[in-house]
Amino acid sequence: IGGVVCGHGGATSHIAIIARSHGIPAVLGLGDKVNELRAAREVAIDGNAGHVIVDPDEATRADFTRRVEAAAQERAGLKVFKGVTPTRADGTVIEVAANIGSLEEIEAAQEAGAMGVGLFRTELLFMRHMHLPSEDMQAETYSALAKAFAPHSVIVRTLDIGGDKPIAGIEFPDEENPFLGWRGIRMCLDRPDIFKRQLRALLRAAVHGNIKVMLPMVSEISEVTRTRALVEECAAELKAEGVPHAGFDLGVMIETPAAVLIAPALAKEVAFFSIGTNDLTQYIMAADRLNPTVARLNDVTNPAVMSAIELTAKAGVAAGIMVGMCGEAAGRPDLIPAFVRMGLTELSMSPASIQRAKKTIAAMAAER
Repeated sequence: IGGVVCGHGGATSHIAIIARSHGIPAVLGLGDKVNELRAAREVAIDGNAGHVIVDPDEATRADFTRRVEAAAQERAGLKVFKGVTPTRADGTVIEVAANIGSLEEIEAAQEAGAMGVGLFRTELLFMRHMHLPSEDMQAETYSALAKAFAPHSVIVRTLDIGGDKPIAGIEFPDEENPFLGWRGIRMCLDRPDIFKRQLRALLRAAVHGNIKVMLPMVSEISEVTRTRALVEECAAELKAEGVPHAGFDLGVMIETPAAVLIAPALAKEVAFFSIGTNDLTQYIMAADRLNPTVARLNDVTNPAVMSAIELTAKAGVAAGIMVGMCGEAAGRPDLIPAFVRMGLTELSMSPASIQRAKKTIAAMAAER
């Protein structure tokens, strides 16, 4: 695939995230204009600027060729940062990890120099099969992931699925706005048959010593305490069955305004926070991230969103827990210094952004 152009979506939509993780240029949110491309013989896609040029002339082709070559040279120059362990000026290590959704993405993350996995999207494991994955299948997947990145941490997000991306084996209600509906931890707690299977698999994979688990769409402390009770129940079952297993650190994604507002209390219940800026931005700004009409509002640099991130970081740091970020903003060189100054010690991003992020953090330390 040379590029992706869509009529719908935005910079933080799932299509854009997947394209970015594979280094594929993409422009989304063109609306009906996308139909004008059907008759095109060739298109030039500038994913950085959000431009699509139909049947480019020779001058444009030459310009794009030059820019592609320059980008390749830049990537080659960044490779020296693959093995770098970036630190703050005080020596604190900043973990630069990868966001991935399948075992096939492990190689790209390792080649980029990922210091573990800050977000493993388990929904792709569920979506690629015509039936719900078994406990054994899940345990094998999580174990392979843990072994591939040891001794670095692997943070697995529990099933984050909703009516906007249904999967076989789960019947979702017809919702007017699935992003505000039955999804994430809400669905999991209502379907313990599915949730316990995943938790048992994670407990089994935790024997490798580097598995951590985080819960998506948390908006109440009770969602954490109910999950912990299920984890204990699953551990007791595995012990009775004589199945090897181990405990894991439990954390939450901070992606709802409610989670931000109760962050000081949440921090007393979990081992870490991971800020999901993609959803946090759309919920704070009340702007659907798939709607191109309000795309300008989905801006993580908006003072309201940055304040929410800072409030979360302060709560986590005060409680002595790790605070990380796994949204697309984590890989932005223009924002990384601000996040590090807020106290974030883990930034997880698309593999393509890892080496540039390490360079940015190294430059910060060198300036002090």
